Amino acid sequence: MRVAISGTHGIGKTTLAEALCAHLPGHVMVDEPYYLLEEQGYEFSFPPSSEDYRAMLACSVRSMRSPSTSSAVFDRTPLDYLAYLAAGGADPSEQADASTLRLAFATLDLLIIAVITPESERILPAAELPGLRSRMNDALLELVYDDPLDAWKDTPVLELSGPFDNRLDATLDVLKPESAGPGSGTTEAGAGRPWPV
Repeated sequence: MRVAISGTHGIGKTTLAEALCAHLPGHVMVDEPYYLLEEQGYEFSFPPSSEDYRAMLACSVRSMRSPSTSSAVFDRTPLDYLAYLAAGGADPSEQADASTLRLAFATLDLLIIAVITPESERILPAAELPGLRSRMNDALLELVYDDPLDAWKDTPVLELSGPFDNRLDATLDVLKPESAGPGSGTTEAGAGRPWPV
């Protein structure tokens, strides 16, 4: 299976990705584009600039379209960078090619959205750039459900907005009836329908 996790910074995506890999035999975690690009010598601004987010967006698309990662858990998706760009005032529909995004999201069996909740804010350490973090969270939710690029409507979506310590079990419960293939929409979450837990 190919699973991807989107969410704002400091929401526990990497922790969840590592836990999923530990419970899904043969799966590997694909690092988020920030670290992949940093390894290649890319120098980021702080906070990242629009150019930086576009570079991470392109890297994320390449990672998801790579056939070498057939059993993978992706730490971030192109949606994250579209949401950061939108949080900065950009029009997401002008930031990426819809057909390219469609091909990338078609490779996923499940898209997990980790959202800010009162519990997550109480449990997790304070994150940097809290204003950007909140704006990105809101932009991400709007993007997921509105899909202005018509690029991920066929990808099953699981929104993790319930108890924080239940996120792993909730995800594994959805993954139990393994889908017949990427984009088949046969998981319990249902194709393109958010299934909040």
